[in-house]
Amino acid sequence: MLVRFSIENIFSFGERKEFTTIPNVRLKTLNHHKYKVEDFELLKLSAFYGANGAGKSNLIKALGLFQKLILEGEIPFQLRDTQFKFDNISEQTLVVEFIQGETPLLYGLVLSHGYITKEELYLSGLGKKEDQLVFDRTTSEAGETDIQFTELFERDEKSKILKAVLLEDFVKPNQPVLKLLSNRDNPFLQDTRKAFQWFSQTLEIITPESKPRALAHIIDTDPGFKEYAEALMQSFNIGISSLFAEKKRVEDFFGKDNEHELADLIKEVEASPKNMLGFRSRRGDEIILVRENNEIWVKSLKLEHSNHTTSAHFDLEEESDGTVRLLDFVPAFQSVISEPKVYLVDEIERSIHPNLIKELVKKFSLDEATKGQLIFTTHESNLLDQEIFRQDEIWFVEKDPTGASDLYSLSDFKEHKTIDIRKGYLNGRYGSIPFLGNLKNLNWHEYAIDQ
Repeated sequence: MLVRFSIENIFSFGERKEFTTIPNVRLKTLNHHKYKVEDFELLKLSAFYGANGAGKSNLIKALGLFQKLILEGEIPFQLRDTQFKFDNISEQTLVVEFIQGETPLLYGLVLSHGYITKEELYLSGLGKKEDQLVFDRTTSEAGETDIQFTELFERDEKSKILKAVLLEDFVKPNQPVLKLLSNRDNPFLQDTRKAFQWFSQTLEIITPESKPRALAHIIDTDPGFKEYAEALMQSFNIGISSLFAEKKRVEDFFGKDNEHELADLIKEVEASPKNMLGFRSRRGDEIILVRENNEIWVKSLKLEHSNHTTSAHFDLEEESDGTVRLLDFVPAFQSVISEPKVYLVDEIERSIHPNLIKELVKKFSLDEATKGQLIFTTHESNLLDQEIFRQDEIWFVEKDPTGASDLYSLSDFKEHKTIDIRKGYLNGRYGSIPFLGNLKNLNWHEYAIDQ
């Protein structure tokens, strides 16, 4: 579960800003939105509002690149030269506090000129007690790296040898050590494995460019998921009656004339995780290659539409953007209601009718049996409803006079629980809306444009 995320000097964020899912103790509404981990509470739902260019997507983009940095073990190209442009500070900071299983952890990085100058992992005290060191890695300006571990680790002879080998042969100034340490079989590094698992297994990010992943294989092999997915898509009333996977042997799908290419493809499948490989066709359909029963199969998702008299099968590429977007939400909502997963969705309403997305979010909001967190950016003011959100679950992003993104919660305004927050937002009561005065004054007929 996500506790808080801090960002400094990245994209449109200058000075450090923090998003938190810790409930405001003053608020007493929608108490079932508060998950309890031992004696600590976290909120299950959050939404970010703001004008175009305010920085909403940058918050999710930064966390996504943070995740990519950890999983791939190197600084992503997209994260280089991303300092806040209206300042000359080089250091960039990313800090995330989270709970994996029952273990609260605090992990942070400081980047400067393409190097990781500081990386640290602590067992978090969640503000109630002192944080406990797991490791603290620093890199000097000369590129020399040192790592401090717990006192027990530093006294243990085998662990001291491990540390020397890591520093001598494996630790690089431009690479994080979290993944490296999480793969070590050392009793003092078990919490690094939990931290890595949060990035690799718990955190899920959906962007506007995301496509449904491995749906054909899941629907083909999991009858329960297929039943759930069909029921959800049918409830949207968009004409879809069923989902199924078209399944062919790899030789039949690609043709037996491509012998060398098929051999290379089969080797790639067998070398991939879970003997499964996914890619996109030229039309945009996802194709899954998977080894099952000693054969390589090709699976693609098909959607059945029905009217009063007949039915027809459609490829994913033939569906609308909105339908594809809803398909992306099928595994997301199944997961977030049944597991302690963290889903961040950028532009959740994109290509989807306002009433439909409101009902979908409302269903998650009112469900008292959910287990995960849903956090998203949106422009959809229809969602600004205190029957759906607590005030501490609504966040605003706005550019300040320096051009930096500011981040604040609706709970800062101490509104009454009966107030129409949608009307207040559209009237500019909370800021974070576009100012269109210049557009009204634009005389676009006065410009001579060559045709």
